[in-house]
Amino acid sequence: MEKTKNRLEVCLSPAIYDKHADDRNLVVIVDILRATSSICAAIHNGVKSMIPVATVEEARAMKLQGYMVASERDGYVLDFADFGNSPFNFTPEIVAGKEIVYSTTNGTRCIHMASHSKAVVIGSFLNISSLADWLIQQNAPVLIFCASWKDRFSLEDTVFAGALAERLLETGKYETICDAVTASVDLWNLAKNDLLGYIQKAAQKSRLASKGLDDCIGFCLTDDLCPVVPVFQDEKLIDILKS
Repeated sequence: MEKTKNRLEVCLSPAIYDKHADDRNLVVIVDILRATSSICAAIHNGVKSMIPVATVEEARAMKLQGYMVASERDGYVLDFADFGNSPFNFTPEIVAGKEIVYSTTNGTRCIHMASHSKAVVIGSFLNISSLADWLIQQNAPVLIFCASWKDRFSLEDTVFAGALAERLLETGKYETICDAVTASVDLWNLAKNDLLGYIQKAAQKSRLASKGLDDCIGFCLTDDLCPVVPVFQDEKLIDILKS
């Protein structure tokens, strides 16, 4: 008798998350440029935990309580924050052993939206192999949740969704009847032979470049530099591989 396969879906925008929401899901939050890449880099570089908050007001209040705060909106560092949302901000010298409050334009609100799920984990190219291995071990449905840009389709998030979906489907342990999975895998196969070149087309690349913030794009598109699996537990992000 053939074993039941786990469901695999991709949600292309927070605007339609309610169509995919299921308490049984393992939800992978994806915001490649730059939130989820920065979270993986920070935790790899020794952050004790990250506290994602959805609003500027929450981040400001946490700063007043004495927390170090990384926060931006539309690429601009908020006036009260210690630094913004580049993965290059989170060097071991600055962040090792610290708890950091984190709030961004798109990514952090998605973490809270999905917090009802079986687990919420952070996905990026930087941790794609560790993440895929962990997901496979859990034997549960997977939803890859693209943070997008203000509810609009995001090229780089969807390409990553395709890269991760392809790895999961190749195990034979997942099945899908989700067109967003098919589309994201097709997009990944179009992009993967020159990923950096392909992502030059992305609107977010242009947004970052206009502010001089595109120096981290090559880093964010590199596989397996940060072998961590950040998971949202007790309102904090920690590396599940070390907990």
